[in-house]
Amino acid sequence: MRVLGRHQKPAKRRWRTDRMEKEAPFAFLEKFGSQPGLGRVSALLESWGNPQDKMKVILIGGTNGKGSTTSFLSSILRSCNHKVGSFYSPHLLRFNERIMINGKEIPDSEALGLEGEVKKWLGEGEGRMITYFEAVAACAYRYFAENSVDYAVMEVGMGGRLDAVNVAREEVAIVASIGLEHTKWLGSEIDSIAFEKAGIMKSGLAITGASLGLEKIRSEARKRGLNLLVYGEDFEGRAIRKGIGGTAFDYSGEAEIGGLEIRMLGDFQVRNACLAICAAHSLGCSADAIRAGLLGARIRGRMEVLLEEPLVVADAAHNPAGVKAMVDSLPVFGEKEIICVFACMKDKDWKEMLRALGERVSVFVFCKPADNERAEEPEELLEIGKEYAESYASRSVADAIEFARGLAGEGRMVLITGSIYMMEEAYAAMRKGES
Repeated sequence: MRVLGRHQKPAKRRWRTDRMEKEAPFAFLEKFGSQPGLGRVSALLESWGNPQDKMKVILIGGTNGKGSTTSFLSSILRSCNHKVGSFYSPHLLRFNERIMINGKEIPDSEALGLEGEVKKWLGEGEGRMITYFEAVAACAYRYFAENSVDYAVMEVGMGGRLDAVNVAREEVAIVASIGLEHTKWLGSEIDSIAFEKAGIMKSGLAITGASLGLEKIRSEARKRGLNLLVYGEDFEGRAIRKGIGGTAFDYSGEAEIGGLEIRMLGDFQVRNACLAICAAHSLGCSADAIRAGLLGARIRGRMEVLLEEPLVVADAAHNPAGVKAMVDSLPVFGEKEIICVFACMKDKDWKEMLRALGERVSVFVFCKPADNERAEEPEELLEIGKEYAESYASRSVADAIEFARGLAGEGRMVLITGSIYMMEEAYAAMRKGES
């Protein structure tokens, strides 16, 4: 065991623009935290003329896989010559990633303008308030409407039933997976979590890749008279080739499409891609468009190779199910020893995450993001991590990565994982290390 240094004082979230560095848009709302409910966001959208009603909406929720599925489906729909708005949460490196049209991030000027519109609305009524996520989701709908998108592909933030994106009437709802998460808000049982996530399935086609909580999802779909398509029953994918460059697979279901390819790594990405294919086919996309869209889909921080020599991989898995899926996919990199740079939020089941990682990891280097007071202390992580592997605690993400890279070499790789909130510092550290 070794402590490399003291922790840095948490810093305010910053946002890089072309002209200056300042607080990120909507940061003034972060103090309100999470407060599930549709009343506030509905009131804001109504004051703007309900922009969410001016496009076709696809809602994508689930414990894991919703961001990748959003990317796959958005890319396929673009290949079908549709104008597509995509909403992601949370962002990896900068705010603008949350709101995109045809793969292009919202410009700084537009983001700041929308922030101004929210502030204006807040000032027009006594006692008005809105949370960060609600405001950003509402602004995504407004931005998409103002730019006349055909489809808005919206990633759910937390849960589903009371999530801010769920104010729209959906064409398709996808629940990618179910696992234990956000138990304070969603309940501590799989069925209660499945109930909340199934709440996005209100009127359109319903699709799921879930195995846990599946019967609850079926029950909710039946109550609403919805057609539910289930991965592994109504459609599926079969990998035919895997490598560090991506995965080739065959899709079968309402259509048979062979020899599809995706660049995103991980066995779990085949399932996510199939969820997107199922939705796209129901919306009239051709096999050629599906093929092209899958090949062009990208999302950062999911089994992403940051450096090939020594091999450095970043994955934003932040719960036990996500970590287990990632661990199962690590053989794509060969039988390398793994040096794991790990940080995690206090409210996550990080002990179970470390248990899953401990099956493959040779060395842990624990750290804490500098701008997040929710993060667990590295020394606390170390006390459990040392049960599984040689363990160290670092004063920062950057120092942890530098230390891990110093240990890496032939037959060893660095894996950066545990929290999406560490990734901004991780990418910055990698850029600095290569400059």
